[in-house]
Amino acid sequence: MNRQWINWAIKTIEADYTRSADTHLIRLDLKSHPNILIYLKDESTHPTGSLKHRLARSLFLYALCNGKINEDTPIIESSSGSTAVSEAYFAKLLGLPFIAVVPKSTAREKIKQIEFYNGQCHLVEQTDQIYAVSRELAEQMGGFYMDQFTFAERATDWRGNNNIAQSIFKQMADEPFSIPSWIVMSPGTGGTSATLGRYIRFQQYETELMVVDPEHSVFYDYYQTQDVTLTHHCGSKIEGIGRPRVEPSFIPGVVDEMLKVPDQASIAAMHWLSAQLGRKVGPSSGTNIWGVLHLADRMKRQGETGAIVSLICDSGERYLNTYYNDQWVTENIGNGHHHNDYLAQFF
Repeated sequence: MNRQWINWAIKTIEADYTRSADTHLIRLDLKSHPNILIYLKDESTHPTGSLKHRLARSLFLYALCNGKINEDTPIIESSSGSTAVSEAYFAKLLGLPFIAVVPKSTAREKIKQIEFYNGQCHLVEQTDQIYAVSRELAEQMGGFYMDQFTFAERATDWRGNNNIAQSIFKQMADEPFSIPSWIVMSPGTGGTSATLGRYIRFQQYETELMVVDPEHSVFYDYYQTQDVTLTHHCGSKIEGIGRPRVEPSFIPGVVDEMLKVPDQASIAAMHWLSAQLGRKVGPSSGTNIWGVLHLADRMKRQGETGAIVSLICDSGERYLNTYYNDQWVTENIGNGHHHNDYLAQFF
């Protein structure tokens, strides 16, 4: 291993972090629920436009410090798109070749962004094919399979070190409810929910963690049954979250409650949140806000006050041809207008 290059690579990634400001924590006031404060951490403002920028940085540092990457190592990753965009960015930063193994259904805008950072895309028919194909490519090329689904939960320092949980609680410090009652997160790898849940416990906060899972994903069922062999015959239709198998980075023991969210509800909530913010958010943010509103409604009925924090995972601009295209939604997910009556009470 070329230690001089590795030292340079780590310093380069750390310098990129130093140049980046923390993401904003947006307060969303609901007139219908005045004693329950909603906050959204806007991860779409990262240089690569999503929450996965944090994960990609951590994965590269983890691989470098564990001697897995050298100055000529091809990087291969399996992804639904956003992680691959962010990893392509860091691979370009280090001058390394990058190949993303993604489903053919991945939003075209994400594929364009991967290619913008000089990455290549290897398209597969089914979501569950990405793992084996990534391993095969890494073996054939003498490259390194980053494997976000296995290493997401261990690449991030959950005790602190500027992780997303530490950032949330720091930004909440001067708010009326400085320790939120709930944090709501949807699982992709499961790494972010693992970081949040572990940090909450390490800091001995009373905050509870709700994980919201879309249809066609096994995380909710795994949480209920603890059966690690569970699989689903098709991939999630909410791009970026939900998996057809139980991923190693999902840690159910740090989750206080899970909620299964219908796909049509996620899309309706995506549009509802976009209207409240005056800009488009991605579909996983719709899944998140559905869980937030579910909790807010329950807290109000029970006479509780407090704060709920969730994430804007990425921008809706990536999904103009899919989730913001009525014809595509009708053909792939179905009409969810009946959910609008429920959402209307929160204006």
